[in-house]
Amino acid sequence: MREMTFKMERPGLVKAGDAVEVSEKKTALNYSYIIEPAVAMSGCYKVNQRLHTLNGVVKEVQHTQRGYYVIVTFDEDPLPEK
Repeated sequence: MREMTFKMERPGLVKAGDAVEVSEKKTALNYSYIIEPAVAMSGCYKVNQRLHTLNGVVKEVQHTQRGYYVIVTFDEDPLPEK
C-alpha cells in the first residue's frame, strides 16, 4: 500500500475509513493531487512518483500545530526509499 499525505485547512471534511477520489494536476515538472471536492492538497511529485490509481482510503487525520494532515492509502506499491 502506498501512503500519501495531504494538507487540509479545516477539520471534519473527511475521517478515517472514508473512501476518497483524487484529481491530478500537472505543472511543467511536477504533479500534485487534490482530494475532491477540494478537501485537501498534496505536495509535489515527480513524473516517476505519479499515482496510478486515483481512489484511496483515509487512514488517519492528524492535527498538528501546523494544521490538519490527511494520510490516504492507495492500492499500489509504495515509493522506493531514497
